[in-house]
Formats: sequence, C-alpha cells, structure tokens
Amino acid sequence: MRTRVLVLGANFGGMTAALGVKNDLGAQVDVVVVTPDDHFVFTPSLVWLPFGRRHRDDLTFPVRPTLESHGIELVKAAAVAVDPVGHQVTLDSGRVLDFDYLVVATGTRPDDVVPGVAEHACTITDLAGAERCATAWRRLLREPGDVVVAATQGSTCFGAAYEFLLDTAYHLDRAGLRHQVRLTFVTPEPYVGHLGPGGPGGPGAPGVAAWDPVPLERFLDRAGIETRTAAAIDHVDRDAVVLDDGEALRFTFSMVVPPFAGQDFLREADGLSDDHGLVLVRDTFQSEKYDDVYAVGAAAAVDAPWQEPVPAGPRRHGLPTEVMAQTAALNIASQVRGASPTTSLPFADTTTTWRTGPDGPDGPDPAPGPRRHGAHVPGARLHRLRVGFERYSLWKMRHGHVNLV
Repeated sequence: MRTRVLVLGANFGGMTAALGVKNDLGAQVDVVVVTPDDHFVFTPSLVWLPFGRRHRDDLTFPVRPTLESHGIELVKAAAVAVDPVGHQVTLDSGRVLDFDYLVVATGTRPDDVVPGVAEHACTITDLAGAERCATAWRRLLREPGDVVVAATQGSTCFGAAYEFLLDTAYHLDRAGLRHQVRLTFVTPEPYVGHLGPGGPGGPGAPGVAAWDPVPLERFLDRAGIETRTAAAIDHVDRDAVVLDDGEALRFTFSMVVPPFAGQDFLREADGLSDDHGLVLVRDTFQSEKYDDVYAVGAAAAVDAPWQEPVPAGPRRHGLPTEVMAQTAALNIASQVRGASPTTSLPFADTTTTWRTGPDGPDGPDPAPGPRRHGAHVPGARLHRLRVGFERYSLWKMRHGHVNLV
C-alpha cells in the first residue's frame, strides 16, 4: 500500500507542501488535498481590491486543474476533527480520511479579542473581507466622512495596514476628498514603521543601532495622516474605534487588521495546538508531539522574539510560508524513504528577520533579533516590482512550480 499524505488547505502552504511531496516522491505516495475553498487566493494583493485596482478574478484561480495535472486528489470539504493518534481526519460531510502523514496548512481566522471589529469594521486579510471593504469604500465616496485604519494589539500584518493606509490617502486625493476627510492610523507599535516584534531598534539587542523613525513620521504628517502609536483598542462601535484610554475615533469608514487564531477543531486534538489553535511545531515543522504531523504557514505557532508594551504577533508573510512548506515536504520525503527529518528552518526565518553584516545583507539570522537598518523608499518603481511579484507568484502557483523562489 502506498504512503498517504493528507494536506489540509490549498493556498501558499498547502499547495507548496502537496506539490513538493508529489514532485519528490511521485508514485511512492498518494497525496490528497482537503479544502473548503477550491480557489487559490493571492492574499498580498487583497489590499488593492477595495479601491477597484484588483477584482476577485485577478487574484484567484481554481486549484483542481493544477493539482490533478500532478496526480493529486482534491476533496472539497472542511476538516472538523483530527485524530493524530488514529491517523484520521473527519470532514464536515461525515467522511473520514486516513493518513500516514498530515500537513496542516489551514491558515487562520480572525481572533475576536477586540469586540465589534467583525460587526462594524472591514478587513483586507481574506477575500470576503476585502470585498466587504470595497462595498464600504464605494459608500464612502458617495457620502464622505472620517476614516480610521487600524491594527489591533496582537496583529501581525503591519505591512498590509501601512499599504492600505497610504493607498487610502492616495485614492481620497484622487477623488478630491482628501481635505474633507480626517484620516487616522492606530497601531500597537511603539513608533510608526516598527512593524512588530523584530522591528528595528527593538529591545534585547545591545549595540544594535536603532532606526530613526522620524522620516516616516514626517511623511505621514505631510500626508495629513494622524497617528496613535502604542495604542490598544478596547472595542469598535458602529461609528467609532474606542481606544483603551477612552478616546473615541469617529469614522464613516474603518479598516481594522485583527489578530489571528488557528482553526477551532485543532484545539480538540490532545497536545497538537496552543490555546489559540496554532499548531506547536519544531524547526522541522513537525508537531512537537506527533512525528508524522506537520504544520506550515499561519497555522503553525511561531513565537514573537520579544514584546513591546502593547503586544503584537510575529510577522507572517507568503514567502516564509512557502519555505516552511518546502521544508515540511523535504522532511516527509525523508521519512517515507526511511530516514529521519534533517531539514530545519530557524523560526527567525519564518518572521523574515534579516540582519545586515559589514559586507551587506547576509541573510536570515539564526537567532531572532531586530533589524539593524530600515528604509522606506516610495515610488512607482517599487510598485511595478510589487505587481511583477504578484503576476509571477500567480503564474508559479497555477502551473505547480512551487520549488521556484
């Protein structure tokens, strides 16, 4: 009987792990992908969707043709329970699938630590949320009012929050509304541009030069953007983001980046996940408790290297997710061949913590630490690079070239 590898999820992590294992082992394995949504979504570009610069069809493609062309079975269903001891996963249809190896790439769901976010604000962290933002944005253009862009305590996607903030200012200006709208940015960061744990000049690294945040502060100030740093959000009302110090920031439109938690069913498996449903893993991306269960991407619990007074989560991005999934695929292949997993990835790499040595950038640091230098370089050239990365990534995933950088 051939080895059966079951992969939960079909976005960056799930596609990369499934195709990586199949490409490596071929006929030695049966690979099955389980996903409730059979479309890949290029999530980094969801930030553009509310402004009409992208639409659903620009950022998605059906994964079935890609997987089946590589000999991988797709089951469109949601996992509702996992039994790591019995090597079984139960689906919402009641069907039970057996596995020899399991890869959890189920991503995350918004954590509800801040009341009112789901009811009164929108977000750009998933496709449905970004489409709700698009509807709210069109309403704002018809009936202008104040705007609040925020990242809550525990958030991880600060880059997306800043990109959305600056896009908001740009599109308000293009619509001739910039001077009618008060635009406010709320963040738990100790200063703008810190980007969460591992940010430049953070604590815990004596002798590392802190990055001067003043240029970015001036940039936002020139753009007429108010900021609230080191801020925690108490709750979100129908028309106001209320901070924990009692300040109420009124809004007509608000986009909030929430913290994330893992899928609920993962917490039911003994010793598999933490209290937030994120799978506890080693640097091989094997479960801490189960050698034949792996977790990659946002589904894996990656500790922040340290915390600021208002906590934030570790930075998570698509590229580290792909590297995590490649690592897991290599280790599963080793196990199928009767060897021990030997490929590991220091957790600092998964949060894109990079150091700069005396001869220039020298890659990811094996121990988490703050970046020594940071730069903000706006301009059309970088935007074109970003668009190129989007198109390349979609082409790569659609055609199954997951081992490309």
